[in-house]
Amino acid sequence: MTAPRSFRAIGILLLLWNLLGVAAFIMQYSADLDRLAKTDPYTARIFAAMPGWVWATYAVAVGAGALGAILLLLHKAAAAPLFLLSIIAVIVQFGYNFLYTDLLAVKGPTAAIFPAVILIIAIFQWRYASRLIAKGILR
Repeated sequence: MTAPRSFRAIGILLLLWNLLGVAAFIMQYSADLDRLAKTDPYTARIFAAMPGWVWATYAVAVGAGALGAILLLLHKAAAAPLFLLSIIAVIVQFGYNFLYTDLLAVKGPTAAIFPAVILIIAIFQWRYASRLIAKGILR
């Protein structure tokens, strides 16, 4: 079966989205915390206190998403399990942020909006790839 007309556009958008996630990870992981503390002391404190396993989970979330998007564009079925891995990593990462920090108390409930968008897009890309596998478009 041939890919739908929207396939390439959706794949490119997903790749760009995931590459933004990779860029965000790199910027946050390599941030100068002393400099950040001058403008956003709370975020600097959170980054400094974040355990290594949470940073690793964040890296897996964005890395698996980006690799999944590349494989999607290459019509590879391996995109779907990578997107699923990304979902799991996103849940673990944000689970830590919401359950083991005072993020919601400090920033308020609106702090959950962008993480919710990230999770929704992660679920979308996994379901999209899974549907393409079922249709025989990804092999």
